[in-house]
Amino acid sequence: MTKPPRHPPAELAGRQPAAVVSALTVLEEVARAGPGVTAKEISTALGLPPATTYRLVNLLVAEEYLVRLADLRGFALGRKVVELAGAAAREALPPGVPEAVTALRTRVRLAVHLVRYRDGRLRLVDPDPDHPPSAEALLARHLHASAVGKLLLAERRDLLPVSLARFTPATITRPDLLDLELAGVRSEQAARQLGELRRDRGCLAFPVRGRAGGLLAGLAVSTSPDRVGRLDRAVLRLVGRCVDELADLLAPDPT
Repeated sequence: MTKPPRHPPAELAGRQPAAVVSALTVLEEVARAGPGVTAKEISTALGLPPATTYRLVNLLVAEEYLVRLADLRGFALGRKVVELAGAAAREALPPGVPEAVTALRTRVRLAVHLVRYRDGRLRLVDPDPDHPPSAEALLARHLHASAVGKLLLAERRDLLPVSLARFTPATITRPDLLDLELAGVRSEQAARQLGELRRDRGCLAFPVRGRAGGLLAGLAVSTSPDRVGRLDRAVLRLVGRCVDELADLLAPDPT
């Protein structure tokens, strides 16, 4: 159930306050439902008239708060939402971390995301603003369907979900196959996701570890599923250097 709208400031008049609240509610629903939610599903969930929903969705897409997925079957949070979330998250990061991730993005010209792990939870702390990832809530809830989630599951077997939700035909939904996948993650110290959360998105994630070997963060490079296994060696070397740099920045020498 959605919360009742707050009373608007006095200087806002007419239908503007209600339209603003409705637009924000649509954004909240897309974040809750995850990538691929359709305008019809948003309309049903919020009890908004279809015409109003389509108008708000199209406006939010035009303003880059939402993005229409490549297969035209639904929507996801857009660049501006990711920028807002990233700005808040970066405030808590140690000096040098955002700069290191930004430098890697410039060099490899691929989507690069940074997540942190604390108390068995995944937090998206520096998403790529030009290539918005899946919503943090979706990644955190369905660890088996993303590369950054598999990094955490490979360390914390106790976090394995009782049931494995299917998002695409490529999603691993059998526990025995997931066990094999996680064994490979532990062996290779890298995790892959090949169209398992979204058909058009693949990902290669590397663990960032502390001096005692604990999992601190995950650095993910995202591209199309067919390119994940064919990344240039020069790109992988740059990613590896960034992982080492982040390890030093996130777990500095004790003074």
